This record gives sequence, structure tokens and C-alpha cells, in this order.
Amino acid sequence: MHKKIEEVNSYIHEERQQLLTHPLYKTIQTVEDLRKFTEGHVYAVWDFMSLLKALQIKLTCTSIPWFASALPNTRYLINEIVLAEESDEYIDGRRLSHFEMYLDAMQTVGANIRPVQEFLDKVQAGITVKDALISGKLDQRIQDFLNFTFSIIEGGEPHKIAAAFTFGREDLIPDMFTSILGSLKEQFPEADLEKLIYYFQRHIDLDGDEHGPLAMQMIMELAHEDERKWDEIKETAKESLQFRIGLWDAIADQIE
Repeated sequence: MHKKIEEVNSYIHEERQQLLTHPLYKTIQTVEDLRKFTEGHVYAVWDFMSLLKALQIKLTCTSIPWFASALPNTRYLINEIVLAEESDEYIDGRRLSHFEMYLDAMQTVGANIRPVQEFLDKVQAGITVKDALISGKLDQRIQDFLNFTFSIIEGGEPHKIAAAFTFGREDLIPDMFTSILGSLKEQFPEADLEKLIYYFQRHIDLDGDEHGPLAMQMIMELAHEDERKWDEIKETAKESLQFRIGLWDAIADQIE
């Protein structure tokens, strides 16, 4: 592994460990707990796509007339990730974004998708994310998580957006949820968890085999030998994980 990537991983080690050993996982004991988890987590599934689209706008050409962007490898990997995240093959053969898959899986397990739909309706109508969150009366820690994401996007610096995207996402966490879902399936065989299991399994397959290594290449291309950028990548990665820990705290409290 690249020395600079190792330094970032070392710098965020404590936050990663907090996420990987978070009490939230043990609080999910019933299907009702799982519903509450998805009702909080869905916002992280959604804002991930905005990070990805910000990278696509910054690192590929999305304007007319078209010109080749400066970093061919990064251009390729962003388009590769967008293809899978925005139009992956669902369990029933349809092409859906991972967010749409997640909403469908939520409905299948009986979770309430109305709050997130109302939030998105407001944003689509032109209300800012920040104001839509306030009017939706979400837990402050969930609001903070999303506001941090959009502050990074609005800052417009590709290496920081890439850091939040690469180090602040779930990474190893889908493995945990696959095992939680497996045990819930055994305890509650009447619950239809197949779609949620499929969603998390897709993340494991894509992040481990394809997206993770591609994202690390992107970080190295964007920072290169610029020490200031590497320092900012470290800080952004750490903050991203701290806000995700806050999100996990909020969801755990709602379940308990």
C-alpha cells in the first residue's frame, strides 16, 4: 500500500475502531430495531450519491462542449463507480441506484420511508438541505452528518470530497450488517430480509473487489506529492468518521 495511504489509515485508526466496535450493532435485536436502523441510515445512503456526483462533476467532463478531463485514470474510476452506484442490477433484475434499492428494501421490511421522502421532496422543490433537515425535525446528529457532507461538497476541493467519499464511507461495516441480517433471518424467518441482505452484499462485493482500490488510486492521483493536500485528506477523513460515529450514536439511541 502507498505510504501516504498508510499514514491516513493510521491517523483515522481510532475512529475506525470506534465504528467497527460501535454498540449500535448489538442493539439490533428484532425486526423493529432493524426498521429503526434503516430509517436513520437511509440519509447516509442518499448523501453518498451526492459526494459521488460532486466527484463526477469535478473530475470528468459533464458540460458542453466536451473536453477530456486532466486525469484519465481518475476519470475512468469515477465513471465506473457511478455506473454501479446509480444503475446497478437489483435482486429482481431491474436497474436501480443503490439508494432506490435501499428504499425498496426498507418498505419490504415495513420501515417508514415517509420522512426521507418528504425531506427529498423539499430539496427537489428548491429548499436547501440544511433547511429541509431542520423542518424535518431529524436528530441533530443526523443533521450534522449531512451538513458536514454538503459543506465538503460546497467547498469544491476534489481531494477533500474524495477523502470524505473514500475514508468516510462504510468500508468494512457492510460485513457486520450481513451477519446481523443473517442472525435476524434465523430468529424471524417470517421477515423478508432478502432485499436488505442483497443491498449489503452488493456493497461488500463492489467496495472490496472494485471500488475500494479504485478510490485509493483516485486519492493518490489527486494529492500526488502535495503535503498540504495529504494533511487536508487526513483531517477530512477523520472528521467524516467522527460525524458517522455521531450518526451511529443517534440511531442507537433511537433504537434503545
